[in-house]
Amino acid sequence: MKTIVYAHPWEGSFNHAILTSITNDLEAKREIFQVIDLYRDEFNPAYTAEELKLFNKGETPYELVKEYQRKLKQATELIFIFPVWWWDLPAILKGFIDKVMLSGFAFLEDKETGELKGLLTNIRKTTVISTSTTDKEYIESEGGNAIQGVFINRTLADLGLKNEYTNWIHFSGVNLTTDEKRRQFLEEIPQKLKVD
Repeated sequence: MKTIVYAHPWEGSFNHAILTSITNDLEAKREIFQVIDLYRDEFNPAYTAEELKLFNKGETPYELVKEYQRKLKQATELIFIFPVWWWDLPAILKGFIDKVMLSGFAFLEDKETGELKGLLTNIRKTTVISTSTTDKEYIESEGGNAIQGVFINRTLADLGLKNEYTNWIHFSGVNLTTDEKRRQFLEEIPQKLKVD
């Protein structure tokens, strides 16, 4: 089961065009997939006091978080689609990680060493698709490397999504490039997902 986590508020965006290209391809091939559309679901990324009271127990009062957890447990492949804003994940996606990836669901912590053991080992492949005005190399070398260095190498790895099965595809200059380059990327992205 492919599960897509999509984080962009505007249907006219290039991110939405990427989502549409991928889902159209999956539908044409009759593949089973599901989409977690954070903005459409009106997911609230900010913690409430009620949530924080339950955090150390690995519990949540919100049905939407429980629904997302059910979808993640069904997934064998995970695809993230999002824009890079201020060198990092959009706040709504960071909140998704904060609120959904709870102890006992996504990880266990060794009380003596503090080391984390990822529990989302049902997910065997992860693809991170991002867009920005800046190229990938600049994000890595001058922008703090939040996507590869933190999100992929640390956060996803700590959840059990190992780096050797994670691929980062970035589309640079999203608002500066040509329509032809955008069209080419949209045509090619379904095939890039098949590369192991």
